[in-house]
Amino acid sequence: MPKIAIIVEFDTVSGRLSEVEALLREHAAKTLAEESGCLRFEVLRPVERDGRAIADKLAVSELYADRAAVAVHESSPRLPKLREAYGPLLTGRRLLMAEVD
Repeated sequence: MPKIAIIVEFDTVSGRLSEVEALLREHAAKTLAEESGCLRFEVLRPVERDGRAIADKLAVSELYADRAAVAVHESSPRLPKLREAYGPLLTGRRLLMAEVD
């Protein structure tokens, strides 16, 4: 059974990146502590090839043991609250889910 990777890119309102980052880091820590099927949850600050930070952009990289672990995560009561908190701080969001052999 393949593991499931989730990558989400967040475009933040100018000047609000640190607020979104704090919300995502808290969510990541709680997810890792409370969901045994979550194998990795990293909050990333994307950079250009030369190392310059990409303005107003964050990403998360998550790895789950299987689809059942993703279902547990998606049913977390924290997710609607998190989305409500960061919603006004974003200009865009893109999710990519992939199987990992």
